[in-house]
Amino acid sequence: MAVNMGSAVNAYANAARIAGNGASQGPAKAGGESFGKMMQDAAGSVMDTLGKGEQASLQAVTGNADLASVTQAVTDAQIALQTVVAVRDRVISAYQDIIKMPI
Repeated sequence: MAVNMGSAVNAYANAARIAGNGASQGPAKAGGESFGKMMQDAAGSVMDTLGKGEQASLQAVTGNADLASVTQAVTDAQIALQTVVAVRDRVISAYQDIIKMPI
């Protein structure tokens, strides 16, 4: 099942608003960054990195890029994707642990 990062962030914000605990607004009021904003920034950063890797690959195919820059861009994209997958796995694991808790 594919999960859109923006949808996940919006779902978290809606759940916090419905619960009435203000979790999505608490840190922002104290001068910090909200969790939703932090996740949006991280998702945007990952998407930029993946886009750069794709552009470098396309330039390599056309012969307009050197091999070192293409390798670096693709490696950065691979690391970013592995990080996202690891975070997703941890979030799913935490969710499953919460679901197993007795009320």
